[in-house]
Amino acid sequence: MHQLIDSHCHWDHPCLQALQPELWQSCIAQGVGQLVVPGTHHASFSRQISLCEVHPRWHLALGLHPYFSDRHTQQHLSDLADALAHHTPVAVGEIGLDFALDTNLEGFSIVHQEHWFIAQVKLAQHAKLPLIVHSRKANDRLGQLLRQLKFDQGGIVHGFSGSLQQAEKFTQLGFKIGFGGTLTYDRAQAMRRLVKALPLTDIVLETDAPDMPMAGQEQGQPNRPDMLPRVLAVLAQLRLEPISEIASQTIANTLDVLRLK
Repeated sequence: MHQLIDSHCHWDHPCLQALQPELWQSCIAQGVGQLVVPGTHHASFSRQISLCEVHPRWHLALGLHPYFSDRHTQQHLSDLADALAHHTPVAVGEIGLDFALDTNLEGFSIVHQEHWFIAQVKLAQHAKLPLIVHSRKANDRLGQLLRQLKFDQGGIVHGFSGSLQQAEKFTQLGFKIGFGGTLTYDRAQAMRRLVKALPLTDIVLETDAPDMPMAGQEQGQPNRPDMLPRVLAVLAQLRLEPISEIASQTIANTLDVLRLK
């Protein structure tokens, strides 16, 4: 079986680190051979960098997440620029917009979130790096901003929730669409229709561990990267395509968009 790539795993999270080294051993046993480790806030950068320097198959991404937009500062942005220059991240991320947050609060206002997003897109343009994008109720605006900024480095829209038309607007900009644990729920009918309609060349797999739990997990249990084959199995079942073909293509998609070997 191909060694799958979890294109979005918060490997530095304390609850996943508490499960080491058994968790990584389980990943290998379950056929998950690589992880992309996106950043969320300034305080996590050094921990992420240290972890990803340990293992060549843990891939670093750095970014300032909209969940923490009330905490980001210009110094954090400067430190991000320095980290991008002195380390070897595969992407700028996780960055984006989250309009499900209380945008009436100053720190989470649309203007405030867009400020940090635009600034980081420009850093990615300068560094010639793709993006890992978080989008909640903001697909249209994110697409509009990326087009206005003439961003052409591509990337991944992770944990995608939106229409086929919205997904296609991102893929036209060179982005792949990330699907994870939500796909394992029978009630996720709109998402299941979407993964059947999209070309397989536009899809990547993820867990978002320890977030985005899978169907059947006990309440409060963290999602885990060694559970990624469950997403693959559901995708194969929905698309009526060989699981080996889907594994091979989604791996190739991830390697291509993040320029990994």
